[in-house]
Amino acid sequence: MTGLLALLSSLIWWVLFSSMGAVLPSAIAWVVLRWSEGATVVFNRTYLACLVWSSLTLLMGAMAAAHVGITRPPFGPLLASGAFKVSLVLSMLIGVLALWRLIPRVDARRIRIGSACVAVAVVMAIVFGIATTLVSS
Repeated sequence: MTGLLALLSSLIWWVLFSSMGAVLPSAIAWVVLRWSEGATVVFNRTYLACLVWSSLTLLMGAMAAAHVGITRPPFGPLLASGAFKVSLVLSMLIGVLALWRLIPRVDARRIRIGSACVAVAVVMAIVFGIATTLVSS
C-alpha cells in the first residue's frame, strides 16, 4: 500500500512540475507561432502541446541523469554527458512533433512543420541560455 501511495504521489508531482514547466515555453511558442504562421493559433492547444513536450522531456532528462549517475548538484558534468545530449535531441524532435500535430490555427488548419521547428528552436535557445546562466553561477 505504501508503494502504491508513493507511486501516486510521484505521478502527481511529475504532472505538477511538468505543468509549471510548460507555462513559459507555451507563451514563447505561441508568440513565435503567431509570427511564423501569420495567423492566430490556439493558445490552450499550444499549452497542451508544451505540456506533453515538457512531461516527456522531464522523464527523459531524469532517465539520462540516472544513467549517468548525476542526480545532485553540480549539474555541469551532466550537461556535458552524451546521454543528456541525446535526450535533448530526442526532446526537440518530440517537441516538433507535439507542436505540429496538436496545434491548429484559428482557420482549423494545422501549423506548418517549419513553424514548429522554429518555435522549438527559439524555446530551446532561451532555455539553454537560462540553464547555462544558472549552472555557471
